[in-house]
Amino acid sequence: MTKVTGYEFSTTGDEVVSRFQDSIKGKTIVITGPGQGGIGSETAVALAAAAPALLILTGRTESKITPVILEIESKNSAVKVQFVKLDLSSQASVRSAAAVINESVEKIDILINNAGIMACPYEKSVDGIELQFATNHIGHFLLTKLVMQKILNAGPGSRIVNVSSVGHRMAGVRFDDYNFQDGKAYSEWEAYGQSKTANILFTYSLAKKLGGKGVFAYSLHPGSIRSGLQVHLNESNLPKGFALLAAADAKTGQSYAPEPVKTLQQGCATTLVAALDPSLEAHNGAFLWNSDIADPLPPAHATSEENAEKLWVLSETLVGEKFEFVI
Repeated sequence: MTKVTGYEFSTTGDEVVSRFQDSIKGKTIVITGPGQGGIGSETAVALAAAAPALLILTGRTESKITPVILEIESKNSAVKVQFVKLDLSSQASVRSAAAVINESVEKIDILINNAGIMACPYEKSVDGIELQFATNHIGHFLLTKLVMQKILNAGPGSRIVNVSSVGHRMAGVRFDDYNFQDGKAYSEWEAYGQSKTANILFTYSLAKKLGGKGVFAYSLHPGSIRSGLQVHLNESNLPKGFALLAAADAKTGQSYAPEPVKTLQQGCATTLVAALDPSLEAHNGAFLWNSDIADPLPPAHATSEENAEKLWVLSETLVGEKFEFVI
């Protein structure tokens, strides 16, 4: 596929922000899960340099976000930063956070659904949903639904960015058994893959349903980055993840090789390209990798229109309401 953005593996977040400063100045931006030492915090700090009007940072624990807020204030004290408590695994918490956000702003120019967990032991959320699926997809689906009017209020050009992963290749969505037989058939990596596939399918649906209203949606793989996301990785489960990726590549005639590790600055670049680069407007719904449109594209289980619609309906069922929007 022909390159679209002109960026690549080594592109940094600061480079992207420097190029698109005018697209950031005065904007209201929401970022989920920007804990210190992760790509979310690096994204927030990079954006602060270009004077957004407001950065809303969500997290389960304010103490984990406070160091990021202090770093932002040291970089640009003129930027207003607001913390909103949000536990994506709890739909009650999502509803509470969305209410706070909706009361705080008239519009949201960019929503970055960044938060996530990976390869954790089997657990159900308080709402009875496998924890990775609940946190990585369902929570973001509900949050996006509840703040959608504010995104539409921003007018044409508003963006939704869903941070996915190469992990989407490990598994599709188990539409009839997303809870893995109540844990009896659980694989931490297949569950992660399910949630990351869901991020891509959700993005596809957002682009299809909202593109005509001027909303752009993108998903992405940020790269291999050492961060707090890897808290559950160990010598036992890591080889299982590599094996699933290798098996997925073998099906397409490719040989799997681990990715080179990126710095946090390189890791946040793809998120920022998805949030800012106007060259992507002709590719609404695209999946990005190394700060450009991925080549090859994700497999059919993560891109089919049928699966995208099935996920949308399942997600509506799990949150107990339709995802509808008006202008």
